[in-house]
Amino acid sequence: MSRRHQEEDHENHERWLVSYADFITLLFAFFVVMYALSTVNEGKYRILSDSLMSAFKSVPGDTAGAQIAIVPGAALKVPVNKPEPVIDEGKRKAKVKMRNMAREIMEALGPLVKEGQVRVTEGAQGITVEINASVLFASGDARLELGALQGLSAVAKILAPTDFPITVEGHTDTNPIATPQFPSNWELSGARASSVVRLFIDNGVSPQRLTSTGYADQRPVADNISPTGRARNRRVAINIESKTPDVAAGVPILPEIETVQKSGK
Repeated sequence: MSRRHQEEDHENHERWLVSYADFITLLFAFFVVMYALSTVNEGKYRILSDSLMSAFKSVPGDTAGAQIAIVPGAALKVPVNKPEPVIDEGKRKAKVKMRNMAREIMEALGPLVKEGQVRVTEGAQGITVEINASVLFASGDARLELGALQGLSAVAKILAPTDFPITVEGHTDTNPIATPQFPSNWELSGARASSVVRLFIDNGVSPQRLTSTGYADQRPVADNISPTGRARNRRVAINIESKTPDVAAGVPILPEIETVQKSGK
């Protein structure tokens, strides 16, 4: 029999490719991990770290350990307990107090309200009481008439026990005035506001809460062309200001009553 020739095994010179491929794979994985660490959210990373530590440190049988399922590409959601809305008791009481005071003022000036001489409104800044100037003063004068003293004194007694700031505004129409006592409407409007302030002080309202200002004809609420419009602009406004701007939330709760206009300042 012929002897079978046994081929010699040749040495494989390409084995280095296996090691090279392994090295490249590990290098790729290393850079992927480095990139992931460079863009990690610190807050989420700490939450995840704490959760994992809590899970691995838990004693078998203890329910304190939590199991966390991590989905690639999904954001880590952590339940947040939202605090229950807290109602500011001070604001609520101030709102109730302001509304009760508005109703008391309307009752005190009831006849004038019915006649349309007084408007009581509540807005975002507090309560505004507008009184027709013809009810309080004679034409071209800043002295309060006797008929106005009783109603304003009743309003002052309502305001005295409270602590809301009060601003009294005097307003006129565009008809000019030029007397030795009042050279212009500025002096007349300011003097009328001061007369109401003095009456409030005499009836127990703290002077520290009071401010008087005159606007002359610069803040009209109606036109100054017709006698009706000019009579509407001649007024005294008593602003009872809320300490917090949102006490009234800007929603009027009292009906606005149109003022009956009279001729004369």
